Amino acid sequence: MSTYRAAVIGLGRMGSTFDDEITQGGSLFLPYCHGPSYHAAPNVELVAGADLHEEQASIFGERWGISSDHLYSDYREMLAEEQLDLVSVCTTARVRAAIVQDVARAGVKAIWAEKPIALTLAEADTMVNVCRENGVALAVNCARRWNPFFSEARQLIDAGELGELLQVTVYAQCGLSHNGSHAIDILRYMAGGNVEWVFGEMESDEAAAGENDLSGNGYLVFDNGVRAYLRSMPTGAASWEVDVIGTEGRIRSLNNAEEFEFILTVPGGRRGRPRPAKVPFPWPVRMQGMGLTIVADLINAAETGQPPKCSGDDGRAALEVAVGLRESHRRGGAKVDLPLSDRGLGIQSIEIANDSVPARIRRLQQEGS
Repeated sequence: MSTYRAAVIGLGRMGSTFDDEITQGGSLFLPYCHGPSYHAAPNVELVAGADLHEEQASIFGERWGISSDHLYSDYREMLAEEQLDLVSVCTTARVRAAIVQDVARAGVKAIWAEKPIALTLAEADTMVNVCRENGVALAVNCARRWNPFFSEARQLIDAGELGELLQVTVYAQCGLSHNGSHAIDILRYMAGGNVEWVFGEMESDEAAAGENDLSGNGYLVFDNGVRAYLRSMPTGAASWEVDVIGTEGRIRSLNNAEEFEFILTVPGGRRGRPRPAKVPFPWPVRMQGMGLTIVADLINAAETGQPPKCSGDDGRAALEVAVGLRESHRRGGAKVDLPLSDRGLGIQSIEIANDSVPARIRRLQQEGS
């Protein structure tokens, strides 16, 4: 078995310490974030890290057993020195696009980038193209695709257990770019096609006119006939729910993947019609930390040329849907066809607010206030 040399750029919250915040399962199984996952993967050696902030680099090195001579303030120096196979990019989205391109050109085999993929469609296009030109697999961390229960749901859909797929609905209060990348991606994963056009309604005309992250609702039409609805405005009692409806069955994920329902139609309803009956949702036969699943998928992509479960194309598609929904509102609720012709369009993800201070530090400041 080959051993892959891995490194992380951006050694803060998602790069290293996010798992410390998780106290119960649901949408995430540990290890999940980048550093812990590489450290735990059996065929990976976490060998280096890079961060502009010396304190974060020091904490990362002490936590994962990396000596100071393999910790860098300049990621370019790390790329030149360390002969890396796998690299994670966990920086703010403000600089993510440029770093991913530099990493792809440095001769690595695969990149695991945080979400959202970028701030503009043009940035996302360039990231995808540069990775493809250099033969580098690009995965974007819209991680519900690697959740074992959502994977099981996708298998049930593919096996025809739900009949013909009709509708997917996602309730997720969030900004359309930031955590909306998760919501839109799991919607696309369950629908199993590509979005052809959208209608969108944003939280306000003022928000829609600007470039900042915003919440909104949307109607999506897929090329395989599936229709979908996204609600990222306040969701009340339906917090992070996913509802997949077919002609013969239904799957619901409740409370951010803490519970899954499986409903099939059976004979015996009124007037000879079928009626819904709950059946046990089949548990996956194997569960492990989602980060380990992601790393294994990343390595498989590097070795076989197959795309990761959430590829750069998928990350770009999520951003394009978000921008398309906002453009629909800007045009008075008009139908907006995808792909968008203006690739300069984008959304300034909420994650870049105050990003001169690392997210890990901002989190600690919030907890202490």
